This record gives sequence, structure tokens and C-alpha cells, in this order.
Amino acid sequence: MKSTSHHDERIAKMIFASVYPLYINKVEKKGRTIAELQQVIEWLTGYDAKKLQELINEKVTFEIFFQKASLNANTNLITGVICGYRVEEIENTLTQQVRYLDKLVDELAKGRKMEKILRDAKA
Repeated sequence: MKSTSHHDERIAKMIFASVYPLYINKVEKKGRTIAELQQVIEWLTGYDAKKLQELINEKVTFEIFFQKASLNANTNLITGVICGYRVEEIENTLTQQVRYLDKLVDELAKGRKMEKILRDAKA
């Protein structure tokens, strides 16, 4: 993905706490739970519920959110299109990480089985 530096900077400066309620709304409207959303976020970032809440309370940017994360070794298995871009082709690392999260949330909302979303889980 050829994105502009302005686009990448805008994503980096977004506050995770401002987007998290949108994720919750998206998955709950489709019959999924906050616990499932938390499971997906923990798989991607390593953040348990307590650490995630701390980051929300601190109002960290996506840049800080992903700097502090321990990304799952299988993130390279996240492929497909989100927001009009193929996640595996996004050049900016942070933008790609945010889009990984968007993709996983989207898969959860679309009813995909958890073992498929969590690419390293045994089916």
C-alpha cells in the first residue's frame, strides 16, 4: 500500500480509547461479546484485560499502543482487504499493525470462528 505520510501520521496519533468503543459496538451488534474482542486483542498484542484497561485509561495513541505490544508471531498470517487495502501490502509498520487489528475485529463481527481468527489456534 502506498499511503501518504499524512495518513500514517493521523493513524499514529489516534487515541486507542476513542476507537475501542467502536470495536465493541461493531462486534456486539453482530452478536459477539466483549470477552471475544478481548481475546482477539490479547492474541494480537499480548495485552490482558487489565493491561488493556490501563492503556485505555492512559489514553495512549495507537503509536504507543503498538510500541508497548508484544505482537503475535503469526501476524504474517493475517491477510486480506480492510479499508480498501491488502493488509499484507501495507508498507508503514504501524499502519499495518492497526489494520491487522481492524481486520481481526472485522472477522469477529462477521461471525468467523475464533480458531480461524486466532491463526495459531488448533482447529
